[in-house]
Amino acid sequence: MNNQVLAAHESLEIHEVLNFKTLCLAKSKLMQGLVFDQELRALMQKDVQQSTQAIAELQAVYAKAPFQAPVPQNRPTPIIE
Repeated sequence: MNNQVLAAHESLEIHEVLNFKTLCLAKSKLMQGLVFDQELRALMQKDVQQSTQAIAELQAVYAKAPFQAPVPQNRPTPIIE
């Protein structure tokens, strides 16, 4: 029973959650540079760590999808350095 495959609707839902978590992670990382309160910055850093872990777990589940969108080899370079 280890060869379980996700249904199409489950794959799409996981894909949507994965996109949402990735967007939240990017927002938390970018907002850390604008925050001066150390407690809030620490909370945001904790959110980044937890989001990174959640994304890795979601990617492991998403690997069971019967179809996947190809990941491009060339990714855009970030605007902010």
